[in-house]
Amino acid sequence: MRKLAVLSMHTSPLAQPGIGDGGGMNVYVREVSSALEQAGISSTVFTRRVDGETPKIMTFGNGLKVVQIDAGDFSLRKEELFSVVGDFANGVEDFLVKEDRHDALLANYWLSGSAAHQLKHSLNMPLLTSFHTLALVKAASGDKSCGYEERINMESEVIGCSDVILSNSSFERDQLVSYYGAEPSRIEIVPPGVDRSIFKPGSKKEARQLLNLGGQTTLLFVGRIQPLKGVDLTISTLSELEDKEARLILIGSSSGPEGPSEERRIRKMVEELGLTNRVLFVEPQPHEKLVNWYRAADVLLMPSRSESFGLVALEAAACGLPVVASAVGGLQKIVEDSSSGYLINDRDPWSYAAHVSKIINDSKKAEEMSTKAVERSKSFTWSVTAARLRRICSDLQSRSLVDCA
Repeated sequence: MRKLAVLSMHTSPLAQPGIGDGGGMNVYVREVSSALEQAGISSTVFTRRVDGETPKIMTFGNGLKVVQIDAGDFSLRKEELFSVVGDFANGVEDFLVKEDRHDALLANYWLSGSAAHQLKHSLNMPLLTSFHTLALVKAASGDKSCGYEERINMESEVIGCSDVILSNSSFERDQLVSYYGAEPSRIEIVPPGVDRSIFKPGSKKEARQLLNLGGQTTLLFVGRIQPLKGVDLTISTLSELEDKEARLILIGSSSGPEGPSEERRIRKMVEELGLTNRVLFVEPQPHEKLVNWYRAADVLLMPSRSESFGLVALEAAACGLPVVASAVGGLQKIVEDSSSGYLINDRDPWSYAAHVSKIINDSKKAEEMSTKAVERSKSFTWSVTAARLRRICSDLQSRSLVDCA
């Protein structure tokens, strides 16, 4: 196998994570495609065009190709994209039949999976799918924004026809089986990695000087502002701390249909709790700048209601930042409880504050956790991710394709 068609319909790998619908999936698609290129499998990434200015074909890294496909109005929201999945798939197919041979499809998220499902049958190509999030899992966590029937039905269809389903962790594998009845033999666990050339330990003092931050205790949240991410819980955690000089830095912007109202609610909450001078809102940061915020902080908070993996937690750990996170999904693989950070099983802000205090009030404990976090992060690399994918792709060549007809 020499070449993959990588579908990322709703967000481009060139987009800034933390803005709009851009998040960990952007990083995943970009880094996996780049790592595969170095491992000998080239990729063409297909995404939906969202403006009329950027070129149809762009390159990044070592010549990795990104192709923008026209499918619907530029202004369509993610929640409206299912109506143009067919247009997107047709545009990808037109490109593929004119280009050099592509050997398999790698779909990311259910929208891309829906398009790739169509392409699998029209082009007779193997289909690998990575869902990143699952509607039934998010709904079970209390997120009602994604439980609509068409998504659930399409996820089930794509799971039933994927030749390989890529899972970030054993927890996601179990969810695929229990919620969707996925065939275990077709699930491959392939954890994401972290770019250790960027995310590595550095001087906290120098990072704070660079960012014009003072010396007080600093909690950090990095992610999109939406109910699923639990930003309100980070605010309440700050309020519960005995250290009334501690501050919280929130890096990210609103996302999804509930994002803008959630951000307004969060800002109002900060004001009502009298935390205006202790909470700093920062726009999403590129990786080369984000690393300094990780180095400047004392603790990363990640109280997500659900999380298929949690790249932010891994980036923070690689920088030596202890993580206090909810005990959900892949976060349970990244954070070693009581060693590199803490995993919390409830949504009580006092629980989070108590565990944060264990770190910020004990410099020796904080140092030990920092060291453990870095060591644990070393087992996650993009080169290992690419090597596993290369082996999976090689095995696909000797398999008969799944037929869901």
